[in-house]
Amino acid sequence: MLIKSNEDLLILLDHLLREPQNFWNDFYDDTCKNIPFFVNKPDENLVNYFEKEMIFPGRVLELGCGAGRNAIYLAKKGCSVVGVDISDKALEWAKKRTDEENIDVELVCANIFESDFEENSFDFIYDSGCFHHIAPHRRVNYTAMIDKLLKPEGYFALCSFEENGAYGGSTMTDEEVYLKRSLEGGLGYTKSQLQEIFHFLEEIEIRKMLPMSTVDPHFGLEGFIVGLFQKKLGERQMENFEVVLSEYNSNWKEQF
Repeated sequence: MLIKSNEDLLILLDHLLREPQNFWNDFYDDTCKNIPFFVNKPDENLVNYFEKEMIFPGRVLELGCGAGRNAIYLAKKGCSVVGVDISDKALEWAKKRTDEENIDVELVCANIFESDFEENSFDFIYDSGCFHHIAPHRRVNYTAMIDKLLKPEGYFALCSFEENGAYGGSTMTDEEVYLKRSLEGGLGYTKSQLQEIFHFLEEIEIRKMLPMSTVDPHFGLEGFIVGLFQKKLGERQMENFEVVLSEYNSNWKEQF
């Protein structure tokens, strides 16, 4: 491969590190495997956001939606949901689940970096288990995508491996990733690292995921870290907001 652009370089590094589509299709091919997140239950943190009215129904993008367990919950809460995953096998399972529950979710089979959504088109973006499979060279693309697709004052949340978690969470440095040519099953993150990576968003909370039992209606495991953030208004957007608010106050005073 002759590298002629930054994108060429990113694609080359993708081939060195990223699990191919066939890997994920094989992973989702046997739906009876004893995989914790194969259950049809939403993440406990996602449920908590809605129950405590930290977020509200709107247009939602789920990155790496898998078999649709969180997308189904979001749709039931009144959201218009788009679920993206690289595995068509996972989406076949998600489609079966949504059909069984008569739930409408738009399912898109694509690499998240190749999807073509309009700027500022989502009120909420959710990622449960995709981010820790993102290689360091794609981290900038990932955060730029979140910033581009999220509406002003929209929300972003994720559930990711924490360092040395029970199910994954490599503590390798970014340099070691390329020296070993491996993500070792998924990168682990600390609270301070998530704060640094998503510094362009306002932090609402970052905490450990709460473990749930098999009889609980929600999903939660030890060794995961969850975070909720909100997109800040830019300076120009803030100025426009203040102008609109000033005009509203003036009209209100004239009426009364």
